[in-house]
Amino acid sequence: MVDRDDRDGRWILGPEVFLLGTAAAARYDVSALAQPFVRQLAVATGESAFFSVRRGTETVCLLREDGSFPLRSHVLYEGVRFPLGVASAGLAVLAFLPESEALEYLQSADISDNYGANHARPALEERVRQTRALGYAVNPGLIVQGSWGMAAAVFDSRSSPIGALSITGVEHRFAPLRQPELGRLLMRSAHQLSSALAVRTNPGT
Repeated sequence: MVDRDDRDGRWILGPEVFLLGTAAAARYDVSALAQPFVRQLAVATGESAFFSVRRGTETVCLLREDGSFPLRSHVLYEGVRFPLGVASAGLAVLAFLPESEALEYLQSADISDNYGANHARPALEERVRQTRALGYAVNPGLIVQGSWGMAAAVFDSRSSPIGALSITGVEHRFAPLRQPELGRLLMRSAHQLSSALAVRTNPGT
């Protein structure tokens, strides 16, 4: 687990830690598994599609695939982090956390200082309720005006939301009549990815 540097005698991480990290990566790095579903969404919708994962009280974007529609939103890209409840991916994850965990976050987080009054607790609680009712999250240009997003949560084998598939684009591409169709596509892809994750985590089932 540890080794000693011959030059200065300091203790350093050893080769067994590297082997453990390699083994863990196969389980926790889901980028390769998610890539086909991100591409599937980009092709089906024409919008930019993403996969973001939860890291504590944030989501971080891991994958992006641009669709065929020439106008795009550039709010989200690989490596970008947002607090839970900000952007559609973070809202989808927050909405499907266990009730006690979601309530604790809503009581303690204060993201309105950085993201405006639309992210104050009452407004955020209302969007959480809407997301639970619909099954998918909608961000109506709350980060950058005119840049909309939608997302559906991705779950692990214990039914915990570990991330989300999302799409973003310009406002008129997310008209009310189109949102249910986009929501169904997102939820179908998220369900398929969740099922694939469950199979990989429990290969014998």
